[in-house]
Amino acid sequence: MRRALITGGAGFVGAHLCERLLREGWEVICVDSLLTGETENLAGILGNPAFRLMTADVSAAIPVDDRVDAVLHLASPASPLAYQAHPIETLRVGARGTERALDLALRDRATFLLKSTSEVYGDPKVHPQVEDYWGNVNPVGPRSMYDEAKRFAEAITTAYHRAHGLSVRIARIFNTYGPRMRRDDGRAVPTFIDQALRGEGITVHGTGAQTRSLCYVDDLIEGLCCLLNSDFVGPMNLGNPQEVSVLELAETIRTLTGTDSGIVFVDRPTDDPEVRCPDIGLARSVLSWDPRVSLSEGLERTIAWARRTWN
Repeated sequence: MRRALITGGAGFVGAHLCERLLREGWEVICVDSLLTGETENLAGILGNPAFRLMTADVSAAIPVDDRVDAVLHLASPASPLAYQAHPIETLRVGARGTERALDLALRDRATFLLKSTSEVYGDPKVHPQVEDYWGNVNPVGPRSMYDEAKRFAEAITTAYHRAHGLSVRIARIFNTYGPRMRRDDGRAVPTFIDQALRGEGITVHGTGAQTRSLCYVDDLIEGLCCLLNSDFVGPMNLGNPQEVSVLELAETIRTLTGTDSGIVFVDRPTDDPEVRCPDIGLARSVLSWDPRVSLSEGLERTIAWARRTWN
């Protein structure tokens, strides 16, 4: 049985990935500090004998003696509210945490997969974003702790590959949504759904003309697994190229929830990207991967889950 170690496995994306690898016959060790992850996300697998949850801060140590075949490094606060509330922890997990995860993979000559982010492109001047674009990032702005942590994580992952011959994969994840997002996550989809279900005003930043490209979590997990099983180093964009304005997203969620909530326009945060859309030509050609879940279908699934879960 192959054994995978997943850092941040109790988070939104991490929990889905734990379940997917278990279904594929892997033994899974999840290491999470529970700073933003939640054990409730793992409720369906906590009793699985092939699954183990270890509560630990990977920035300090990864207390795993078992030999592993893959290390998937997902640990990090991922929403602006979370990483701005925990800026030092975010930088540490991107630097020290990534180095410790790489060292563990090097110890066992395991495949290392880094979950990076479209935030490495910052407020992009190239649209859609391609992997060879270097980005437009403010290194001292209010989002810099996350952007720069991930940029460093990509750099040290690449260095381990070049210096030690370590087998690595780098995935740049674009906006992902779906069941198990935190109600207070702060990102647009859970915020709009929560406000709509409560009958509150849906808060749209600025005019809402800024765009995002939203990928349903099941499609993302498929892409991550395809990348893990390939021999492609990356970086590789994984996201849905269907672009939507934030205002269109709010209106769609209003329609799907049947709410009477109105739209409330509020000031935009500093360094909020104007556009965000992946060029996924590389993923299509190398992995034969393409998102399959439409935005309306994914939102319907997410809203149904939220109705059941957010009491």
